[in-house]
Parts: sequence; structure tokens; C-alpha cells
Amino acid sequence: MKPARPLALAVLVLPLLAAPAIAKPNITILATGGTIAGAAATGTQSGYTSGAVTIDAMIAAVPGIGDLANIKGEQISNVGSQDMSFDIMLKVAKRCNELLAGKDVDGIVITHGTDTMEESAYLLNLVIKSTKPVVLVGSMRPSTAVSADGPLNLYNAVGVAADPNARGRGVMVVMNDWIHGAHSLTKTSTTAVQTFMSPVRGLVGVASYGKNDFYGTPPWKHTTQTEFDISNVKALPRVDIIYAYEDMVPDLINASVASGAKGIVIAGVGNGNMNKVSVDAAANAVKKGVVVVRSSRVATGLVGRNVEVDDDKLGFIASDELNPQKARILLSLALLKPRPAAEIQKMYSTY
Repeated sequence: MKPARPLALAVLVLPLLAAPAIAKPNITILATGGTIAGAAATGTQSGYTSGAVTIDAMIAAVPGIGDLANIKGEQISNVGSQDMSFDIMLKVAKRCNELLAGKDVDGIVITHGTDTMEESAYLLNLVIKSTKPVVLVGSMRPSTAVSADGPLNLYNAVGVAADPNARGRGVMVVMNDWIHGAHSLTKTSTTAVQTFMSPVRGLVGVASYGKNDFYGTPPWKHTTQTEFDISNVKALPRVDIIYAYEDMVPDLINASVASGAKGIVIAGVGNGNMNKVSVDAAANAVKKGVVVVRSSRVATGLVGRNVEVDDDKLGFIASDELNPQKARILLSLALLKPRPAAEIQKMYSTY
């Protein structure tokens, strides 16, 4: 009789456990219009109609965008950004704060025309009360153009808004693979795709097909760190911008005061300067209770206090690094309540 063969050890093969699916972030896209929602009769013409495409159609035109996040779209407005208003932007800001307060929204993307994008981004940077990412995006070519830049810009903007590393950096703008901070960027070309630059402080980072490399965080106070609360604000005070030039006449300063402006920003020559008759008119405006801020029409550099103009004596405010259009935004918010000139001056180096 043959000896029994030893029993082979049974090998239990356990089924591989599937890795739990990583939940995608929830991103809401608020659409306001602009070239990114523009359309033209042909793909090779320069003229087009802004705000002709809905947000749902824009999302549907971006392959793979749903792989980055769970996306919902809301149409806030559909205008060219030359027609952007404080009424619309207050609506956008309040909707952002409402959405970001909930646990079911991880970030927000706002589609916007490029003409006034830097102003809207800076406004939102001062009034949004969340550290979650808020990203503005637009395009320089309409959606119907040959080689339209909008779809990839929107894809990258969603990628930034969905990135946990984007938190706490303030409101950002994503255009042409670059990530800008709201404080520093400015539009530099009327038509070029690479129109936005941050010439003084540089980029916050770069975006490449939904993946991001962050360089830094803007140092100024923003979002949750600011004192501005627009929850009950229905309108912002009128602030005018007046451009300085050779042999400038003071008429527009006087007209601005007479028309009820609460503040005036001078887009001054050089270091925020203007000729003597205009300085005198601006000083008279201050005596009538109008706040005057000296900014500069020059593309880079800061406007220093008491450098060529005696700001202490005349009661003017120096804009520091803010260009005229952003200096206007900050002054409009500052004037929501009475403040001494020294407090407003401090804001220009804080925000």
C-alpha cells in the first residue's frame, strides 16, 4: 500500500479589495459673460458679440473638465466686462459668500471679461469671507474662434479651484497657464493672448492641464483678513478716476466734485503727480469732503507719500502699488463708512 501523500497546504486567494474612490471636489462656476462666452459669425474675424454663450454650453465644450471636479454652473449675468457694474459684482460677491459657507462647495470659478477683470478680482479679494479658492477666468478669443483660448483657460481654472493647495491665497486669476494674485495683475495688451501680467510682484503659480505649481502667497491682507463686510451693502459710493496729462486743466476735478463724487483717484504722471492748477483743484476738493488719492498712469512702481507732493499738507492719499482702477475699488469700499485720512492711507499698504 502506497503511503498517503502529504496534503498540500491550501492557498487562500483573497480577492483584491478595490481602493476607495477619492471624492472629487465640488466646484461651482458663476458666469458673468465676457469674451470667453463670446461668439462670432466666423472663426477668423476679430469682431464678436460678448456674452452670447451660456455657462452650460461653455462647460460642455471642455473635454475632461468633469474629471477634475463635480461641477455646477450658475448664470449671474451675461455682459461684456465693459458693462460690468458694482450691482453685478455685489451680487457675485454675496453669492460667493453664500456658497462658500456651505460644506458642499470646495471652490468657485467666475467667468468674466478681461477688460475689467482685474478690478472685479480685486473687489472680490477684499470682500469674500472664505479661505476656499476663488478663481476668475476669461479669454482673449471668443468661443467660436480658431484656436480659442477659453476652453483650456476654464479647464485650468477649475483645476486651480479644486486644488487644496490653492486655499488661503486670496482671489486668483487664471489666464494662459499663469496664476495671478488679484492685487498685482493688470491687463497689458488689447488683443494678445498673453495679456495679463503681474509685473511688480510676479506670479502666484502656473497651471498646466489641471495640475498646478504654486510659487507663493500674496502678502497683503485679503478675504477673511479684511474688515470689509458687504452683506448689507446695496451700492458703493461714487469714486471717479481722472487722467493727468501735460498742460492738464482742472475742470474735470471740479466737475467730479460738483457731480457728487465722494472720492477721486488721480491717474497722475510719474510718481502720482499733476500740475499746480490741478493740485489746487484737488486740494479744494479735499476741503469739501472729497477724498483724493494719487495713483499713477505709469505701468509699474509705487506712488510714495510726500515725495513730490506734500500729501500731509494737502490731505491727499498715496496709492502705494495700486494702479488707478484698483485704487478706486479700495477707496469705494473704504468710503462705506466715515474714516480719517490716516486710516485710509494705511489701507493702501495693507490691502
